[in-house]
Amino acid sequence: MKSKIIYIVTVVISVCYIFIGNYIATKDLTAFEGANESDIQKAVITEIVDRTAVQSNIEGAQYSSGVNIRFRAKFLSGENKGTEVIGIQNSDPSMISKMKEVEQGDKILLMEYDGADPDGEAEWMMIEYVRSDALIGLTGVFFLLLLLFGRKKGVNTILSMVFTCLAIFIIYIPAILSGQNIYLWSAITSVFIIAMTMLLINGATAKSLAAALGCASGVIITGGLSFIMDGIIHLTGLVDEDSYYLFLLNQDNPIDLKAIVFGAIIIGAIGALMDVAMDIAASLREVASNMENPTFSSLVKSGITIGRDIIGTMANTLVLAYIGSSLSLVLLLAAYNNSMIYLLNREMVVVEILQALAGSVGILFTIPFTSVICGLLYVKSHPKIELKLPKAPEEERLLDADAAWRTEEDQ
Repeated sequence: MKSKIIYIVTVVISVCYIFIGNYIATKDLTAFEGANESDIQKAVITEIVDRTAVQSNIEGAQYSSGVNIRFRAKFLSGENKGTEVIGIQNSDPSMISKMKEVEQGDKILLMEYDGADPDGEAEWMMIEYVRSDALIGLTGVFFLLLLLFGRKKGVNTILSMVFTCLAIFIIYIPAILSGQNIYLWSAITSVFIIAMTMLLINGATAKSLAAALGCASGVIITGGLSFIMDGIIHLTGLVDEDSYYLFLLNQDNPIDLKAIVFGAIIIGAIGALMDVAMDIAASLREVASNMENPTFSSLVKSGITIGRDIIGTMANTLVLAYIGSSLSLVLLLAAYNNSMIYLLNREMVVVEILQALAGSVGILFTIPFTSVICGLLYVKSHPKIELKLPKAPEEERLLDADAAWRTEEDQ
């Protein structure tokens, strides 16, 4: 009964955090002002009207510059749902990555644009294929597999993932875009994600508390190291061209670009830190319950031994994740930079390396911190476990003599 109450309270508090946090984070948000969803409509192609090759005349020479494909499409959303319009797709063969030519039955996104069609027949231009439907389907398959394999834990995992995504996308990101303190919101978001995840998945147990505290210690180490290195390596936060756009987004209250680097390191590492902390906490819980006379020192030693096996693969996980997410950038920089010294000192490369190293250092500290916390909590909470301290030789002699005297007296 107690566990159910804690579960319900966790869900209620999480929902309140999402609503209240979103209200605070979006209070001064101006980034989306002027955006109009009605400018872009979801539609399905019902008929291909014609295909017209477009020729370009350059100094008397004819060059093929693409194909204009006119089609009929029916709106699938918005106020004009069900209405049919004439649309056009401009296909340019000179582009390196050419978009697939539309066919009947394709779901697309249309934008109203008077200059899309040279003949003036079409007032809507195709800008993208609808890809979100496939992603939603894949997400549904993933959730179904979680339910099949995890059962009750699978439900709790899905719920924690939903709350995590909401905390990031409707609180953390709007808070950054509105120019609020990124360091503060990074800390708040981290605390919420850690506490909510542990309580929903494992309940209010000593194992959850140990994993949460161990993960929090790793986050503090990672954040502190990132903050220190920020001053040492003189980061500006202008990692790429996207950083310039962010800086110019709100000139009255500009976004702190260096704080974004800090936030990216914390948010990027928190998942791996939670994973390591829970692995240690769960393993030591099992060790403690199966040992005859476990002690604080034996639990800490076991935790560090287990951690040695975890750290190698988990550090690789962070490094590979960061390299994989920016592989195109790494290839481009490697191909167009003849100086390896210059390449390794480019800020965009330095930030990627810093993310991997800071997260890995956080994991290294998470292992002993979690082991110590587990030793303290499990010794006190488990009936079979006692915090055994070494006895003085004189105390042991007196105890042995007392035991012998009692034996003789009984006889």
